[in-house]
Amino acid sequence: MSSYEAVIIGSGFGGQCAAIELLKKGITNFVILERRSFVGGTWCQNRYPGAAVDVPSPLYSISFEPYRWTQMFAEQAELEEYTKHIFTKYALQGKTELNSNVLGVRWDVDKSCWKIDIENKEAITAKFLINASGPLSTPAFPDFKGMNTFKGKSFHTNNWDPDYDHTGKRVAIIGSGASAAQVIPAIAADVKHLHVFQRSPHWVLPRHDRAFNPFQRFLLGIKPLYFLLRVLIYWSLEIRVIGFKYSKTLLNVVARREAIKFIGKSIKDPVLREKLTPDFDIGCKRIILSSTLYPALCRENVTLMTREQGIREITETGLITEDGQAVDLDLIVYSTGYIATDGVISYPVIGKTGSTLLEFWSEFPRAYLGTMIPNFPNLFIVTGPNTGIGHTSAIFIIESQIRYIAESILRAQATKTGTIEVTAEAEERYTTMIHHEMEKTVWADGGCSSWYKSKSGKVIAMFPGFSFSYRRLARNFKPDDHQIGGVKAS
Repeated sequence: MSSYEAVIIGSGFGGQCAAIELLKKGITNFVILERRSFVGGTWCQNRYPGAAVDVPSPLYSISFEPYRWTQMFAEQAELEEYTKHIFTKYALQGKTELNSNVLGVRWDVDKSCWKIDIENKEAITAKFLINASGPLSTPAFPDFKGMNTFKGKSFHTNNWDPDYDHTGKRVAIIGSGASAAQVIPAIAADVKHLHVFQRSPHWVLPRHDRAFNPFQRFLLGIKPLYFLLRVLIYWSLEIRVIGFKYSKTLLNVVARREAIKFIGKSIKDPVLREKLTPDFDIGCKRIILSSTLYPALCRENVTLMTREQGIREITETGLITEDGQAVDLDLIVYSTGYIATDGVISYPVIGKTGSTLLEFWSEFPRAYLGTMIPNFPNLFIVTGPNTGIGHTSAIFIIESQIRYIAESILRAQATKTGTIEVTAEAEERYTTMIHHEMEKTVWADGGCSSWYKSKSGKVIAMFPGFSFSYRRLARNFKPDDHQIGGVKAS
């Protein structure tokens, strides 16, 4: 049985940042487990038409790895190239085991290490376990009657079939969130007819994208200028938290007014405009950035189906709506999101007391700094509960977490047992603080139901504040909040 100092599960940006930090700390005995046949996570998996990031690329990148982006909001192919660049520069391919689907992990009390069971492979052990599988990795599917009877083609946006030619086909997209908003404009002109099934509308703002010319790309290669651009973008986005948390009035006056003006300018049909206008506070759900969605929805070959025209059942030839319409289809695209809150970790995790992580999360997912859990020593979750960020780059939060994880590992290594875990009291105090602060946000009190919330009704996906506030919390390591080497610091 192979044994490692650390095992990283997932090869997306979280896994990459964790691996690079371990290398910087002189920890080389680690492996990255990737369940797919290729590395890269989200931006190598999601190949649907129109896939692109919705945060400016100079900020949505690893802070110490600048890149000569071709446009402000990078598309999937360029993000995949960036990922390959990172893997090549840090020789991470040689540290990665592909087709390694983790079936479950268990803490071995006697040996003070994690045992990791892998599908169709020998189990391995690790002193430290870093879960970087990400919250947007396990697709969510609705449970429609007759789903398995459809004889046409169907797939989730997360598993888009590049070999299927949708040209001239009758297509239905189920869902109207961020992925759907990118797919719809990308395929609307090519298909025979497109039915978009919308459960509830999203607020939409124009996407101020721009291509970088050769001289601008040259400037992006100059590190001081690149970092200056990052700083300018960062602070221009960070002020949005004022609206999300401290002043919904300001948010509605500024952002809602812009969104209403945008829909009024883009949608001339009053009936369609009403269908696309939300009845909740802007920001309560993820705000869609798109300058092409509304024009696509206005096309003659596109039909918007609202909640009242939702899906009653799927048939061999298409589907039947709640109001009795039969819709014949060649392709059904499920743009129905991910199991992002109650399913943060998709495999069983058994801690030192023999209890499972699922049991600890029976009420709702929770973790100290969204990273550590009491009674689960040496386990770290990247982008865990309440680490999501709705206004800026997720990589900023990831890097903050990784610094905390690295500090924790170094402190544990300096002890005889080589272990560290957060105390139950510290986790309880932190979680109470997080959800108290969350009550002030538009995500908790904006009048909508969103994937930000778990089944408990608590907002689990988001961090309730400025991203620099999270970074400060993660950087300020508190020994008293941990048991290090099996002993609580005093």
